[in-house]
Order: sequence, then structure tokens, then C-alpha cells
Amino acid sequence: MKLSQIDPHSRPTMTFDWGTVKWFVQPDTTPGATLSFGEVVLNPAKGHERHNHPTAEEVLYVLSGTGEQMLDDQEPFLVHPGDVIYVPQGMYHATFNTGWSPMRLIALYNPGGAEERALAELPDYTELPPGSVPTFTRSFGNG
Repeated sequence: MKLSQIDPHSRPTMTFDWGTVKWFVQPDTTPGATLSFGEVVLNPAKGHERHNHPTAEEVLYVLSGTGEQMLDDQEPFLVHPGDVIYVPQGMYHATFNTGWSPMRLIALYNPGGAEERALAELPDYTELPPGSVPTFTRSFGNG
């Protein structure tokens, strides 16, 4: 197997109403990979609503920002940079950015592949080609 360094600019960016995801390693794009590894950015006051991954476990690592994490339909708890969240296969969970700045997380799916394809089926999904930079619009008031 050829070892490779992955240029983040060579990967497309998934965009949603709540933020963006860039997958650096995926079974579909990285020869020999069985997991998926990428960065998630949650916009301020936005989040990834309650969902589950029927075929994969997930690990989240908070790089920056503050938020609330819900696991297994229990009360949400605060998360901060350096926190690690393990989500077993099939468990319902949600992540919400409670801060004023973007919340950045590393996400890992094991096994990878199916969960990213499911994200691409969400109604607010748009893919930006490699090298493109997402743009955001500002809203006023409570929206």
C-alpha cells in the first residue's frame, strides 16, 4: 500500500444549513481505508440535530468552540476544546454550538463510507468542489 499525505484542498466540502464537513480519509477516496476521518464546523447557534448511525460508531474530538452534546436521548452536557465524545453504533445523538464562534470538531466513523453517503442525501446538502471556500450569510435578530 502506498503511504500518502492528504492535501485538505484536494477534498470536496459538504455544506449544510448548520455548517460544513470535509472528509480527509474515506474508504471511497483513500486506498485501503476502512474508516472515515474529517473535520466538522458547526456555525454559531446551529447544530446537527438528533440522528444516529445504524452501521458505524463515531468519535468526536472538540478542537475549538463550546457546545452541548446529547447522547442516547439523555440531557445534553457541555463540551469544550479537548473533550472526546464516543457514540456507539446506532445511538441517537446531537451536537449544538452554543458559542458565538464556529465550533470545530474532528469526526471519525468506523466503518466509514455509508454515513457520509447518508449525509449527502440530506435536503440542505450542497457539495463544494475541492479548493472552494464556503461562504456564509449573516442573519439579523433571532434567526
